[in-house]
Amino acid sequence: MALPVMEHFYTVQGEGAFTGHAAYFIRLGGCDVGCHWCDVKESWPMDGHKVYEIDELISIIKATAAKIVVITGGEPLMHDLTTLTSALKKERLRTHIETSGAHPLTGSWDWICLSPKKFKLPLKEIYAYVDELKIIVFNKSDFDFAEEQKAFISNSNTKFYLQPEWSRQMEMSPLIVEYVKNNPQWTISLQTHKFLDIP
Repeated sequence: MALPVMEHFYTVQGEGAFTGHAAYFIRLGGCDVGCHWCDVKESWPMDGHKVYEIDELISIIKATAAKIVVITGGEPLMHDLTTLTSALKKERLRTHIETSGAHPLTGSWDWICLSPKKFKLPLKEIYAYVDELKIIVFNKSDFDFAEEQKAFISNSNTKFYLQPEWSRQMEMSPLIVEYVKNNPQWTISLQTHKFLDIP
């Protein structure tokens, strides 16, 4: 099996529950969600990216010290990820995914970060499996959206994050701070990799 890969790299996770942990990122091509503020719009086309065999990706990852592999996009669930996650688990690597949840969940995951988007809402069945709910805050209405999405989560262990959209960070961060102070079930996530100037 092969997958279109826009980019792949070994770095440090910059967001959410695993901030600061070393991780190998695989960014798959293809996205039909279309966030206007997306910072990787070049990942949207399904075609035009180098296609990698699963074995080739595994060999590249094994050449690093990575213990966590994060599959992202684009929207990674536009692809069947069963074979990829099976191969990663055979190498005893942790499998993490960052997804909008707009497509059926495939693969075997140690950590699922759901980052829902208003433009194309998650399928209802994914909420039962979410380890981390991450809402991107672009404007004030996103706080209401965050609560709407949180209401679908029944797992008491799920972590809830509010993250300012990078271009609106100065405007939204103070609002997020106040919101979290008043709603302490939420936690702030920042794109620390951008502050550190790493991929």
